[in-house]
Amino acid sequence: MIEDSIIREAITLVEDFARRGKVVATAESCTGGLIAATLTAISGASAMFDRGFVTYSNASKSEMLGVPLSLIEEVGAVSEEVALAMAQGALNASHAEFALSVTGIAGPTGESEGKPVGLVWFGLSRRLHGSITESRVFSGNRTEVRAATVVHALHMLREAARD
Repeated sequence: MIEDSIIREAITLVEDFARRGKVVATAESCTGGLIAATLTAISGASAMFDRGFVTYSNASKSEMLGVPLSLIEEVGAVSEEVALAMAQGALNASHAEFALSVTGIAGPTGESEGKPVGLVWFGLSRRLHGSITESRVFSGNRTEVRAATVVHALHMLREAARD
């Protein structure tokens, strides 16, 4: 179940995007579709949400979003480069103006050298304004890391819509 505070944030985002005629697509790995589920839980989301890609495996990132497997092998799935490629792939495969991607380590296992549990990379590609990436390291259990990832993703989208 999605927390009420997250739903309130999503309502504001959905209303803002719909009012401005902005359309978004998502590409999610560690959240497994939670960002898309949060947005589409809001009445009126069809005016601003085009599609969501759940690309949990490396193969799905490549097959659905065009992320080169060689890139994933070189830098790892949880990386700035893969987050950027996921966002660009989602933008190219959609009718959206904005595409947001997330790839991370929700835990409790999966950490590696330089990549702790809680590390999440975000990618945001915009048709007219290029792309940005950000990383965050969230604390907590798997559920808390995923919820914090959704909150930050919604925040990034709201900020991008203001540009």
